[in-house]
Amino acid sequence: HIITTNIEHPAVKNTLGFLESLDFKVTYLPVNEEGIISVDDLKEAITDETILITIMHANNELGTIQPIEEIGKIAREKGIKFHTDAVQSFGKIEVDVEKLNVDLLSLSSHKINGPKGVGALYIKKGTRVVPLIHGGGQERGIRSGTENVPGIVGFGKACQLAAENLDAHYEKLSSIRDELIEKVLTTIPEAYLNGSEEIRLPNLVNFRFKAIEGESLILLLDAKGYQASTGSACSSNTLEASPVLTALGLDPVDVHGSLRISLAPESDAFDVDEFVNVIAEAVKRLRQMSPLWNQELDYDNIMCRKHEDNCRKC
Repeated sequence: HIITTNIEHPAVKNTLGFLESLDFKVTYLPVNEEGIISVDDLKEAITDETILITIMHANNELGTIQPIEEIGKIAREKGIKFHTDAVQSFGKIEVDVEKLNVDLLSLSSHKINGPKGVGALYIKKGTRVVPLIHGGGQERGIRSGTENVPGIVGFGKACQLAAENLDAHYEKLSSIRDELIEKVLTTIPEAYLNGSEEIRLPNLVNFRFKAIEGESLILLLDAKGYQASTGSACSSNTLEASPVLTALGLDPVDVHGSLRISLAPESDAFDVDEFVNVIAEAVKRLRQMSPLWNQELDYDNIMCRKHEDNCRKC
């Protein structure tokens, strides 16, 4: 039996789906409207057969941070192995395997500006891992195959730079993030923040806008020189409503109006006011063409030119 959440990255969720086909039992914990699990739900889900808990440190679409340290303590008390996907949080906030009480922690190089195609898995001493790939015995017998030495060296350098600049980047990005949230929500009608306003990464923001289509918004922003995504950046080619946003209890129609913005510390010339104005103009333009937005007009207070009274006929 394995316990996870219903907002995990497909790298974890699809793997668990495969294990279910091999008769593993998997419990998918729900999240609240901010994208955070209930620790009480976790405790209730644990059985005598539970062998692993795998819950992401921070969500890749919302930026919401899970109570990993508390979850790790529960897992340790119960003697259950605990894995966290820290791909999104690593290099953005402190990630200390001792404080987090994890047995396994996965990382990815490209998320901290390292080479693509390289990652790392922290394995706590005493944790037994069976290799998926057998062969020459590389990586201490855990994953055979010729190692990508240049990629590994690049990843190591990226880790060094991320550690050296962690505090400065956190302060800078948090300031931009908070200003962006405040101005979008006060400037654009029917704009909402997805995920927690407080318990979130410094570099990731996710909004939704009533009665627009996210893909169209992305195209309009791209034309102005801004690259963003709707839903997960890893699966931007799919038209399905984001499972993560749907898990928050949002209407699928509203989910399609989402905008995921990832901030980079290198963006020294980033002008929040200009960016928000571009978003506002794009949203206004799309709503002028949207039947969903027009349907939500207050018809009872609109004077009909043809019938000279308040009516819904026209």
